[in-house]
Amino acid sequence: MSDSIILVNNDDEEIGYGEKLQVHLQGQLHRAFSLFIVNKDYEVLIQKRAHNKYHSGGLWTNACCSHPRKGEVIETSIRKRVFEELGLDISDSSFFQINELGKFRYFKQFDEYAEYEIDHVFVMYVNDRTELYLNTDEAEDIKWIDLWDLGDWMVSNPEDFTAWFFAVYNMYIRREICNPTMMCSPISDELSQLLKTRMEKVNYEGPFI
Repeated sequence: MSDSIILVNNDDEEIGYGEKLQVHLQGQLHRAFSLFIVNKDYEVLIQKRAHNKYHSGGLWTNACCSHPRKGEVIETSIRKRVFEELGLDISDSSFFQINELGKFRYFKQFDEYAEYEIDHVFVMYVNDRTELYLNTDEAEDIKWIDLWDLGDWMVSNPEDFTAWFFAVYNMYIRREICNPTMMCSPISDELSQLLKTRMEKVNYEGPFI
């Protein structure tokens, strides 16, 4: 797999390409995606990033997040990465439908690397706790968890999660669960404040449609 990822401007227009680690060392703005996988019981699939990742190792995040490579459209990249990381073949787009919820821009400096991304957020619904084959070079654990229990966990132990996950969770809740056409239980004041604070910490801007 090529390690050339897509550099973009503030309008998410392609302006060039760069080797993945160099892009993160230099803090260049690039395109990324985050996929939420949700089953019919509104359980969310989350993964614990492998400790050997170049940043955020050992932290929990959404089912799959990565970068489309040079020449790839995002949906193609998502379907490829889900198979590489989770062993789940979602190549049949008529059966496994992926819907984009929106995108946002954020910046987070780590010890050596920085994430400066326009992150496209997608959701895919599945019927059950589908069988998965974890690639331990990418993720050391996975779990299905009730959407609201996940929110409670985030409030009680926010340091367990990646910096970008709060914005991804927020977009899913606001777009798919708590929108004007659907009945839902409002999120707690504690969770709402946590999401706001954590998104401010990464200089969140969005959502962009």
